[in-house]
Amino acid sequence: MQNVCVIGGSRYFGRRVIERLRDGGAGVTVVNRGSSPAPEGVTHLVADRDDEEALTTALAGRSFDVVIDQVCYTPRQAATARRVFGGRTRRYVMTSTIEVYSDLDGGPLREEAVDLAAVPVRADLPWHLPAFVDEHYGQGKRQAEAVLAGEPGFGFASVRAGHVLGGADFTGRLDHYATRIRQGAPVVVHSRPRPSSFINDQEIADLLFWAAGADFTGPVNACSHGPLDVTGLCDALSAAIGAGPAVYTTDGEVSPFSFDRDYGMDNGRAARLGFGFSHTSEWLPRVISEALACV
Repeated sequence: MQNVCVIGGSRYFGRRVIERLRDGGAGVTVVNRGSSPAPEGVTHLVADRDDEEALTTALAGRSFDVVIDQVCYTPRQAATARRVFGGRTRRYVMTSTIEVYSDLDGGPLREEAVDLAAVPVRADLPWHLPAFVDEHYGQGKRQAEAVLAGEPGFGFASVRAGHVLGGADFTGRLDHYATRIRQGAPVVVHSRPRPSSFINDQEIADLLFWAAGADFTGPVNACSHGPLDVTGLCDALSAAIGAGPAVYTTDGEVSPFSFDRDYGMDNGRAARLGFGFSHTSEWLPRVISEALACV
């Protein structure tokens, strides 16, 4: 792994991946729109990944051992990547998500629960609209995987990340719970909240670094051992805050980590390939401490 291209990834755990690659001796090229500076010591190319001509121009004459795609959300973006990076790399790693399983139930789910060869690809849908992409996040990621898995020109792998907690999390999801518990406000949950899979910011960065240097293809689930449901998360926050038990209600829009189905993931494939996962109990106190310091 001598020459790596990272698309996006200039914030949150993506920045940590870039720094791990750089510090590990890889030559790193970061491609983004220029809205965020790349870390020191890497090559920075400015191009919009949705602009195929601009992306092709920016990459002219360049090839890579590995590409890590942190911001592929739609089948259109995946199709562009197939055309632009075909012949430029031997390995393509896409950061994907647990949400590819969001229509399923009965976890923990293995990777084969989604048959990429059977996923209908709908490039005609309005993927250019940000609101549509947000609303169809899991569907877009699933279709993007299907497009890239069909590319014979490079070894494709997808890393299906569990819900990520910790670090410079810009989503505000954990802050939502901390604020409501501190205020004694009720937390809106499903009537029977179900567990899901989580991973911390450091572990997902470590796994992406590992995946870049590995040789497996296809999807791997990336999650710590020990699934959590929303009440377990709130109990841990309440204890750290020193507040009484969290108050729950089913009246209103449900909070971010309340789920009405069990689509947690089985991480056995990545473990068998050589990645050692932590348990959520090992890192949740650290993540909660970080979150409380910011609220």
